Amino acid sequence: MIAIAALVAAIALLAFAMFGGGNGYRVNAVFESAGQLVTGNQIRVGGATVGSISDIKLNDAAQAVVTMDIDDEFAPLHEGTQATIRATSLSGIANRYISLAPGPNNAEEIEDGGQIDADETSAPVDIDVLFNTLDDKTREGLRNLIRGSGTQYAGRGEDASESIKYFAPFLSSTTDLTRELALDQTVLERFVRDGATTVSAIAERSSDLEQLVSNTGTAMGAIADENVALETALDLLPDTLRKANTTFVNLRATLDDLQLLVEESKPATKDLAPFLKALRPLVAEARPTVADLSDLISLPGPNNDLIDLTAKQPRLAQLTASVFPRAIRTLDRAQPVVEYLRGYTPDLTGWITKFAEAAGYYDANGHYARVQPVFSPSAFNQAANTLTAIPPINRLDQFEQGWRNRCPGGSTQPSPDGSLPWAFMGCDPTTTPPGP
Repeated sequence: MIAIAALVAAIALLAFAMFGGGNGYRVNAVFESAGQLVTGNQIRVGGATVGSISDIKLNDAAQAVVTMDIDDEFAPLHEGTQATIRATSLSGIANRYISLAPGPNNAEEIEDGGQIDADETSAPVDIDVLFNTLDDKTREGLRNLIRGSGTQYAGRGEDASESIKYFAPFLSSTTDLTRELALDQTVLERFVRDGATTVSAIAERSSDLEQLVSNTGTAMGAIADENVALETALDLLPDTLRKANTTFVNLRATLDDLQLLVEESKPATKDLAPFLKALRPLVAEARPTVADLSDLISLPGPNNDLIDLTAKQPRLAQLTASVFPRAIRTLDRAQPVVEYLRGYTPDLTGWITKFAEAAGYYDANGHYARVQPVFSPSAFNQAANTLTAIPPINRLDQFEQGWRNRCPGGSTQPSPDGSLPWAFMGCDPTTTPPGP
């Protein structure tokens, strides 16, 4: 009996030494979902195991409360500790563990039996939960995508295997790109925000997007039907690229010369901004004119714009093939007459514009001004500064002589540039009215 009692006491001491004489340090973590955790799953910090899960239960808010037994050497935890449920592999059920990110040591300690609230924990989203968020139409589309991918790679295993060789470099390049994007969080956030706005705008035009996809499918089908021509084009592409390379090499010298032109143009460009600023009102006011010009050139309907007029030009040319030559001969013969009459244009226009002004005064009874020619009864002797009487029979001599010998344009005073009067057919250019 004494031996049996000693053995029981030894076992009790051994159990106390192994299990710490009690429950040890425990902390409860509240998760939105237990995420397939089971009792006995590990608790890890930085990949090292620091405890295990001893209990899982629900609270009044239908949240999972996970009791974590933490080894004494890692106790106690501090406020700010975050708990995340992670998976050790992609397959299996009991392959989850809780990863802890301990809070700072200068924070308050979490007492034994304390709690890490739900805002400091995160649970994984299982793929079945993700699929459950999709509606029937989306799931059907996803199934068609998977089936179509299977059809696409059917019988092309070697090609698919060859393409997988480039998958690792692709991931590496994507990692570098993502790292560069993460360097500027502000730009990345703005990009994501603008991307979300763009996707929302596209979603609002789902019918147009559906037509785009349908038309793209039709276009791709048409390209596939022209696979021979496409193959020929791809065969010609290397030669084209080589010739383009030569062209670009020759273009380098042109760009060097163009650089000189740009350098020389820089002094003149300083006045370009004020010019464009002054031009802006003109462009704004020219919009109606451009719109009218557009209607003049092309307007819906027949026989109402320049395009329709141009289309009728061949017919007009056929109709005028015999008329225009006769019209040209008529104009050639009328050229001397026009040249003769052109010299008298000032006299004719002056008569038309000034004749009515002579009697252009009215009262209630009509015209009250009367005009008649008056010829001077005397002549002015400039040397003696006297007037000499002229017999009535000779009073029209000077008038008739001046009228008959007056040159074209001689009805007005000589022009300052000497273009009038015009000496024509033996007339006297000095016969002009007195005055400046």
